[in-house]
Amino acid sequence: MTEIKQKIALFIDADNAPASKFENVLSEVAKYGVVTIRKAYGNWKSPTLKSWEDLLHEYAIQPVQQYDLTKGKNASDIALVIDAMDVMYTKDIDVMCFVSSDSDFTPMVTRALAEGKMVLGFGERKTPSPFVNACSKFLFLDQPESVESTQNAKPKNIKSDTKLINLLRQAIEANEDEDGWAPLGPVGSNISNRTSFDCRNYGFKNLSSLFKAVDLFELKRGQGRSFLVRDARKKKT
Repeated sequence: MTEIKQKIALFIDADNAPASKFENVLSEVAKYGVVTIRKAYGNWKSPTLKSWEDLLHEYAIQPVQQYDLTKGKNASDIALVIDAMDVMYTKDIDVMCFVSSDSDFTPMVTRALAEGKMVLGFGERKTPSPFVNACSKFLFLDQPESVESTQNAKPKNIKSDTKLINLLRQAIEANEDEDGWAPLGPVGSNISNRTSFDCRNYGFKNLSSLFKAVDLFELKRGQGRSFLVRDARKKKT
């Protein structure tokens, strides 16, 4: 049987996204399906978009010209949102993908989610947090290099991130057995269903590496090669 792949629409705010990271975007998006629409918005007369211009033909990206008619107003944002809305309601699309660091597309994202679309976001760490949190998954393009082992891992101030620690603990609690152990897979699913969390944004390749790096949790092997995780506060003495 032929595998049915999800169709993806990719919208790039070229004025506010690094062209040098576009291969990272495509690599991540490819995990979810095939990109059938690729559009990049900006003032293509501006020399600042030269790096993006060099990628247009290589990656079959459709450039959408937007002149800077009014100082302080970003016409590209408006054009992008209008096109995204049009695509969402008139095209057979499963996943909406937005690449931008400065613009807040939160209303667009929430509308897409309400219509049953998955929404992927990409941008630098300066991206507005409402936009980041609204996406099904958001990946920072200037994320630190991932680490895989406890020997090389650095907590990167994770212990002081109260919001993150509470999120991890709540996900464990929702799946734990009577001894406090929870299978890592369901824990990860619980987190993904609640927020756009991605462990790579904290410098870790996977969730198990993150838990290993923080002494607030215990990690052990379950059946097969699966992991079990527990809040260290529930360790029996």
